Amino acid sequence: MAFFPDGLSWRGRATYVAHAGKAVLRQHHRELLPLLRRFVPADATVLDVGAHAGQFAKLFAGLAPAGRVYAFEPSGYARSILTLAVRARHLHNVTVVARALGDAPGEAVLSTPIKATGSVRFGLAHFGTTGAGRSECVQIVTLDDFAAAQGMTRLDFVKADVEGWEARMLAGGAATLQRLRPPMLIELVDSHLRRAGDDLAGAWAQLTAWGYAPHAWSGERLTPLAAPRDGDSIWLPPGTSA
Repeated sequence: MAFFPDGLSWRGRATYVAHAGKAVLRQHHRELLPLLRRFVPADATVLDVGAHAGQFAKLFAGLAPAGRVYAFEPSGYARSILTLAVRARHLHNVTVVARALGDAPGEAVLSTPIKATGSVRFGLAHFGTTGAGRSECVQIVTLDDFAAAQGMTRLDFVKADVEGWEARMLAGGAATLQRLRPPMLIELVDSHLRRAGDDLAGAWAQLTAWGYAPHAWSGERLTPLAAPRDGDSIWLPPGTSA
């Protein structure tokens, strides 16, 4: 297999090297470690949904050395960088899953914007409306089907950032999430959700109907949220102390 994904310009290839180097050598989101330690024990099972270049997967791998991190990344560009980082850092407890999580199994077109300079904005890959950039057909599986295939009996934490596909992921994992009740770190943005035919109010209503409570955070401190808002939130299942 060639080192570079197909179709990259010379500028795109140079940017790919920078993206790959950052994924292997740098660690982002360290400020979240005190908070994540509350929810991710050493033997945890964690889902990193929209794993991108692996910055969260690396954090989870370190927190759960005796556990298992499933890093879902359907984008071929992002997944090649993620896989390189996992191998280079010898993260044997991380399983890279080349699928998206959605509300039904099947296929869909994933669109990834490209800058005028030729570099790939792979953090903005999304389903829904298409536009200029890279497009690829990717496989979708439901969380419920994946959990059943893995014989999953515990799920300690879920992180999801999938550019508006979050409501679809939740719908396809309704049985698993209500059975195993993991705390979740989810990005919900109304404009992104609407691109996929959903909206912020609907996503919040679904989670709260399952008994989940949304929180903002500062360090390790969690503060309940009274109304829907764009951005990242920690969702705690019933009976979990803030």
